[in-house]
Amino acid sequence: MYSQISPHRAQRVDLPGRYGTIAALRAPAVGDDALRTTALLVPGYTGSKEDFAPMIDPIADAGFEVVAIDLPGQQDSQGPDDEALYRPGPLGSVIAELIEKIAADGRKVLLLGHSYGGLVSRAAVFAGAPIVGLTLMSSGPSELPAGERRSVLEVGEHVLAEQGVEGSQKLNELRSSQNPAWVALPQELKDFYRTRFLKSPAAALLGMGNGLRYEPDQVANWAARCARRARRAWWCAATRTTRGARPPSATWLSGWTPTSPCCPA
Repeated sequence: MYSQISPHRAQRVDLPGRYGTIAALRAPAVGDDALRTTALLVPGYTGSKEDFAPMIDPIADAGFEVVAIDLPGQQDSQGPDDEALYRPGPLGSVIAELIEKIAADGRKVLLLGHSYGGLVSRAAVFAGAPIVGLTLMSSGPSELPAGERRSVLEVGEHVLAEQGVEGSQKLNELRSSQNPAWVALPQELKDFYRTRFLKSPAAALLGMGNGLRYEPDQVANWAARCARRARRAWWCAATRTTRGARPPSATWLSGWTPTSPCCPA
């Protein structure tokens, strides 16, 4: 079973950040590091660097340095007290600053954002992060639609305000106890989830929750940015990059998740 407690070769490190240290798991590239490329992995809402535990070694084995982080206010990373600073835009600026520091050492950066981390990663590119590739994994284009997940966030907001983080965790455990898949998890993993959630400041949970509920659709802006980049001679088909071809239209790009050099700022 792959999970947050899966073994890996990464070492725990602290990186400089706007609000204090950014906690990370770092694994060097296997071999001579000829690519000089870092895969920066950004987790989602209530997530952490450990979410990428099963991916770390395979990416490092492919010749990339791996840096998986906790966003500010997650797990072991320090964060601000203002919940507004946990929306995708402000967090994206923090990630852009981190990427600039990595790039200053002569490294190329491939950015991957999972779920809410995808919204943050997109904002980092809008903020000018010097990346060479972007992957948005299980990340929507805008706010959550009406449904169970959004309803849980709305209920959770009231519980957080009235009972704090511990009250929210009790509600989480009550809901989870009704899920057979959760009941079957090893106790070590359940303990990890509980400890991680309780480390979250209320401001971070509220701010990121609001980001999930109110982030505007940026697909048109993103498509226009990719199209401008494509006119500089590089553009991408779904699985490959072709040099010197006619750039794709914004309409085509609007339905495409970019993972290539035509998309960085």
